[in-house]
Amino acid sequence: MALFGNLGNYKNFGLLIIRVGLGVMFIYHGFPLLGGGVKRWEELGSATKYAGIHFWPLVWGLLAVAAETFGGFLLIIGLAFRPVCLLLLITMIVATLSHLGKGQGLSEASHAIEDAIMFAGLIFLGPGKYSVDKK
Repeated sequence: MALFGNLGNYKNFGLLIIRVGLGVMFIYHGFPLLGGGVKRWEELGSATKYAGIHFWPLVWGLLAVAAETFGGFLLIIGLAFRPVCLLLLITMIVATLSHLGKGQGLSEASHAIEDAIMFAGLIFLGPGKYSVDKK
């Protein structure tokens, strides 16, 4: 269709929209968890048991919250983009396993699955030219 024919010329702008949108939402979700304290981090980190990891729940929880909060900021500016996407992909896989492991079903796990798919794709695409990494 002629209306959308030239939009392929704006792939980097599309990547910027995705980066900023995901980054803002991950900061919005992660920042309150960051202030949740030790008990909340340990509770979140215990989700790793669904991935077969039963040690250091406090550390895993803090790392997950830090990945969401600071990773969101790094997504927005496009710095260390692929490593951040990998960390957030792992976080979303654990979140998916947690939802499914608790018997919450696919409808509860769907958001984490969708984010995981997005981060998996972004690892291959890169941040685009409107980023600190400029790739």
